[in-house]
Amino acid sequence: MMESPQFTLVLGGGGLKGLTHIGVLRALAERNLVPQAVIGCSMGSFVAAAWAVELPLQEMEERALAVTRKDVFRIAHLDMALKRMLSPAIYRQDPLDHLIHGVTGEVTFQELRRKLVVNTVDLNTGQQVLWGLPGLEAARVADAVYASCALPGILPPRTILGRVCIDGAVLENLPVRAALAISRAPIIAVDVGGTRVERSGVERKGFVATYSRGLEIVMQTLAAEHLQDWSEPPVVLVRPRVERISMFAFNRTPYLIAEGYRAMNEALDLLPREIDRLPPGIHPQREVQVRVDPARCIGCGACVARAPDIFSMQLNGQAEASPKRLWWSPLGDYLLTACPTHAIIAEQTWPRR
Repeated sequence: MMESPQFTLVLGGGGLKGLTHIGVLRALAERNLVPQAVIGCSMGSFVAAAWAVELPLQEMEERALAVTRKDVFRIAHLDMALKRMLSPAIYRQDPLDHLIHGVTGEVTFQELRRKLVVNTVDLNTGQQVLWGLPGLEAARVADAVYASCALPGILPPRTILGRVCIDGAVLENLPVRAALAISRAPIIAVDVGGTRVERSGVERKGFVATYSRGLEIVMQTLAAEHLQDWSEPPVVLVRPRVERISMFAFNRTPYLIAEGYRAMNEALDLLPREIDRLPPGIHPQREVQVRVDPARCIGCGACVARAPDIFSMQLNGQAEASPKRLWWSPLGDYLLTACPTHAIIAEQTWPRR
């Protein structure tokens, strides 16, 4: 059997959409692609931890399919009644604690045979804390995973070795740069936090729905900004089609797992060569022709502000795209959201092989 190429796997957050990563792991396993390390954020850290403790993929999937809302979210009635506005969160911590502990037990990072890094943020200092890196390995994996899932106001923070930690998504939902602290090997990054699809009526669905939608928008923006000027090592950016699914949808797990499997396989099939032989940049790439639909363009100039190398303003007040063809990575799709009237169109010619 051929030895797996060296690469780091980054699993982003997105609420229950993070279960998509189980399908990603299955696709990689079938191709004998074993990451040298996995970095996870939010639910991505939970799946990464299951991988790190060597939970079989079949059992991982079975556990995911059995999870219900009460296994994660139970309203903290007592805290809210007694503490009111001083209550640390809407939901209790013990259901999620129990769920995580059932997978990881009491193991610490330094006891793992597989390399795991969990992305959190120190609530008091605002610093990113990457549990599992040198000097941060004495913590329990269960505590770090819980903290990485603790959305501010939704779940209480977790104190770990003197640091009060919350979900790393508030700073870097797709912690690709953290991979550089491990090695300069290629990176496979799976982003399930995108929001390109519009929704309606979110404002009528209560605090949690409004809050989670706002967080999705923040996650999308941060992911694009953190990778905007990326040069090396190469990053394979995988974006499963989960935009239409709510962060807290407990009835879509079979689809999420299947979509992770499909998206990972599709991305790998589009690569021109093996992961460890890719050139610097974001992959996979395809050639596109970008244009602006004059019937939709209102001349606001948002596209020019976002990408002045591609767009310019005409004398008639409308935007115009450069006529040349462009090599377009999955990151380029974020540019389509720059236009409030959806006037930007990227038409694919053929994949870059």
